[in-house]
Amino acid sequence: METKFYQSAGFSLAIASFLAITTMLLHPSGGNLGHIIKIANPLRITHALAIFCLPFILFGFYGLSQRLSGHWRLSTLAFIIMSFGLFAGMLAALFNGLVLPYFLNQYSENLTGSIDTLRPIINYGFAINKALAYVLIVSFCLGIALYSACVIVSKKLPKWIGFFGIIILIVAILGALTNFVFTSLVGFRIFIFSIAGWILCSGILLVKSNN
Repeated sequence: METKFYQSAGFSLAIASFLAITTMLLHPSGGNLGHIIKIANPLRITHALAIFCLPFILFGFYGLSQRLSGHWRLSTLAFIIMSFGLFAGMLAALFNGLVLPYFLNQYSENLTGSIDTLRPIINYGFAINKALAYVLIVSFCLGIALYSACVIVSKKLPKWIGFFGIIILIVAILGALTNFVFTSLVGFRIFIFSIAGWILCSGILLVKSNN
């Protein structure tokens, strides 16, 4: 029974990585308020897809946590940290992809006359979204680092996936030290693609793992 559980969790991670990559490939570039109104439907679709993939990630990481569980239960801590990041990601997707287009659409007929009122509100929303994005990024880096340490120590999965996770953490730290903008569309895409690669590999290994 546990083998089937690990396999279903692994498939869930593989599905989640595919959905995450698809979301970032389809995500439109931002712009001024008028442009955001024009791309409202693509924004809704991509962010709804992002929200849809979150339960798959959560279930997959739950299975990974169980597979890597040991005396110290560090994989459980990794799962909790990941859950914080996923919750922040859900809020960011809701605010930026569903709430924002709906809010702006109410002013679409008189956007020019409302611009002075809307701009501070939108800027505040972007600031919240940026903070949530950083919570997501830091949580995923820390969670993957803990999972990777568990892999390397327990040897329950091939060690290379653990070293892959450590490399992601090191690159993220170097990016932070060199003022790389992770919250820009390009920066966030690079981060998500690297994380999705680790998730996909972990999912495949989880499917192939034995009790």
